[in-house]
Amino acid sequence: MNARRGRVLVLTLCVLLAAAPLGAATRLRQAALSAPTADSARLVLDLSATPGKPSIFTMTGPHRLVIDLPKTSAADGLKLPKPAGPVRQLRNGVQANGALRVVLELSREMTWQSRIEGRQLIVELGGAAAAQVAATPAAPKPVRAAHAPEDAGRDLIIAIDPGHGGKDPGALGRGGTREKDVVLAISRALARRIDAEPGMRAFLTRDDDRFIVLRDRYQLARRARADLFISIHADANLKSDVTGSSVYVLSTKGASSEAARWLADQENAADLKGGIKLSDKPDDLASVLMEVSQTATIGASGEAAEFVLTQLDRVGTIRKTQVQNAGFAVLKAPDIPSMLIETAFISNPGEEKKLRSPAHQQAVADAIFNGVREYFRQHPPDGTLFARNREKQRAALLAASDAP
Repeated sequence: MNARRGRVLVLTLCVLLAAAPLGAATRLRQAALSAPTADSARLVLDLSATPGKPSIFTMTGPHRLVIDLPKTSAADGLKLPKPAGPVRQLRNGVQANGALRVVLELSREMTWQSRIEGRQLIVELGGAAAAQVAATPAAPKPVRAAHAPEDAGRDLIIAIDPGHGGKDPGALGRGGTREKDVVLAISRALARRIDAEPGMRAFLTRDDDRFIVLRDRYQLARRARADLFISIHADANLKSDVTGSSVYVLSTKGASSEAARWLADQENAADLKGGIKLSDKPDDLASVLMEVSQTATIGASGEAAEFVLTQLDRVGTIRKTQVQNAGFAVLKAPDIPSMLIETAFISNPGEEKKLRSPAHQQAVADAIFNGVREYFRQHPPDGTLFARNREKQRAALLAASDAP
């Protein structure tokens, strides 16, 4: 009977997934932008099928509105509209989880509202959107993780992983600088910055010169119940003139290989963050649950990485202007948003000198912190102090809008 119920549940989940954006294959056929005033704009995205629920969020430095369309690709020959009104620039790109990302660079911070009409996604900026936002009722509360009881006001836990260590020095600069040393210094500075922020707490996978197996690093983060995992590195290249920092998240190929590994390992498959157990599920159901968890995790990783990359652009050269995708082993936790940051090229004499500088180490740590803090201000996990503060701010805005 249990096996039969398990098969029925699997079939139900598969049907739901097939009907949801995770299984859809949609194309963005056309985009139109209009600006009735200098302080308002409307973006209309015309798709080949009714779109799934998009992920829409804002970023600062510069101000941007980001739209992620799940399981969507750009049609051949798609041309984004020219800037208009408060929209200074538009661009698009494909994310690791199969989403098509459309980014609107804005002249200032703006309110926005979205709706789906048939096969069109319509996004209003400024103007009518402000009134709609004020009138919109509070959204339902998300499902809480097991360690995040309602209104607990708990700290966000940020796992920081200084790359290499011990017998593994990492990359070596021409001046003798070892990667393992500079990334530990940056990680310690980042941890101090996080611990000084109310509502945040840092966890270091290593705080000394020791070697840790790659997969043990994210397992340490899981045991610490981390909300985000950040691995800090310093890149190297045979060409000494190569410079700049990059931010990576897990690729879908890397996620697929790790899912098989997890499901085959009963010790790892005990449960996922949030109390979802895999060990007592039929193999096909456990596989579906793993895929859902990984898809959500990769999406959140990409969003957080965008915030960090924006801040790193303020303290040095950016090697890759978009978040990159790779199969790094340390990024493969299926239930913790994770990123790997190449802070600079230690093989470049100028950047090697900067990496040895405590002032530059602190500047890099501050940039990473600012990106992480802004991401969680806009996407606070339920039960955290950040979520409580966001609700207070929302209540204050609503009260102000109701005032005569």
